[in-house]
Amino acid sequence: MFKKILVANRGEIAVRIVRACRDMGIAAVAVYEPDDMGALHVRLADEAHALPAQGDYRSPEAMLAVALRVGVDAVHPGYGIISEHPGFVRACEEAGVAVIGPGSAVLEQVRNKIDTLERVRAAGIPTTRPSSRSFAPDEGEAMLAEATRIGFPLVVKAHAGGHGRGTHVVYDSDTLLAVVKRSSGAAQAFYGDAHIYLEAAMPASRYIEVPVLGDCHGTIVHLGERDGSIQRNTRKVIGESPAPGIDQAQREAIWQTAIQVARLFGICGAATVEFVVDSAGQHHFTEIKPRIQVEHLATEMVTRIDTVREQLRIAAGEPLGYSQEQVRLSGVSIFCRINAEDPWHGYMPSPGQITCFRIPGGPNVRVDTYAYSGSEVPVHYDSLMAKLVVWGTSREECLHRVHRALQEFQINGVQTNLGLLRLIVNDEEFVSGSYTTDSSQRHLIDTPPSDDNLSDIAAVAALAFLARARSASPATPPAFTSGWYRESRRIP
Repeated sequence: MFKKILVANRGEIAVRIVRACRDMGIAAVAVYEPDDMGALHVRLADEAHALPAQGDYRSPEAMLAVALRVGVDAVHPGYGIISEHPGFVRACEEAGVAVIGPGSAVLEQVRNKIDTLERVRAAGIPTTRPSSRSFAPDEGEAMLAEATRIGFPLVVKAHAGGHGRGTHVVYDSDTLLAVVKRSSGAAQAFYGDAHIYLEAAMPASRYIEVPVLGDCHGTIVHLGERDGSIQRNTRKVIGESPAPGIDQAQREAIWQTAIQVARLFGICGAATVEFVVDSAGQHHFTEIKPRIQVEHLATEMVTRIDTVREQLRIAAGEPLGYSQEQVRLSGVSIFCRINAEDPWHGYMPSPGQITCFRIPGGPNVRVDTYAYSGSEVPVHYDSLMAKLVVWGTSREECLHRVHRALQEFQINGVQTNLGLLRLIVNDEEFVSGSYTTDSSQRHLIDTPPSDDNLSDIAAVAALAFLARARSASPATPPAFTSGWYRESRRIP
């Protein structure tokens, strides 16, 4: 087993990895930029080293330099940009530093999304329908011709990378080129490759992902499935395991396909195989993410398997030590992504100091976060600040628990999407489990307030009135200056 690991990331995932290392008796080394000097992962790690410049969290060269300087055995990149960077992983391998995750050969294979889809389709597995090739930003005429061939609506996606950056749905040819320009810019900024490709959209579908673990001895197991259909800017806002709305036969077919895809690419480590399930109930492979995902907490709650611990064991060459039959799926979990942003004002990011941070508690409630009262939400990073996940023996119990946990969660000092999450978990489609990817397009922020909201609004109004009354300037009533009290005390 490793003795010293560099955590090549920040935020709540860095805290998660540091804690897993310390649970296993492994020294954890943190890195930080100036804005993160007082961050929780820096405080919890055994060592902490400053990065040379702003933005070096995304710099493979800077991370490798720190790893070599401090003498670590391995690097865990979490789910940041460098976690899927083949050049970074290859450089670490050549330097004798292990990387926690699939090797550079796997990353090279899955980085090209069109080639990945073609390889999976050649294996007899249904896939989504992509364009025949990728396009540079200046190939407008060729893109329009390909879009016409595929048909609208369609999805514009970055050709490289797997974090959803640059992904947009387009409904007609009039807006295609403008969307492509935005997507290409995002792809260039995050992946260093401006090429995009097109894919036929499937309206009213479900986005299902299957996490898998594979050791380097040929054993691969799946960990059930999650529904990630509720998204905002291609980021899963709410995840759920098991996925509602699909029957057991569909579920098992998706599991087996995921195992088949993982074997096709020789996955050694943690990965997630993603599918789109159409309105007819047929599943189509769309992508493979060769890393741990933001939503892994939901899977951990229903399997009781520590995914990060398994990643470390697999990277150290240990076998999984259990078969698929020994993976037990129990109960229901619901995951919520809590961002420092204002949904009521165009999802504007909200950096600043947190003045109050009260997390929910009780049985089967878990919060992963880097935040605490007095900490800062930095300007330069993603708005994700906390992840809430709850578990219940049934979906009904889980719904009650997530409702209660979101009500208990209190964050002051910055704006958050907690109010929007409370609306979603009370929405009829979500409660019934009948939601699809189209549900994300509904304007829930315009929904009339519920009775609970009205009660809260009344309480806030009453407190505001009381505060205003208390802040009024003191005044002496006229009766006190009339001398009446002198007359009352006069002796006859």
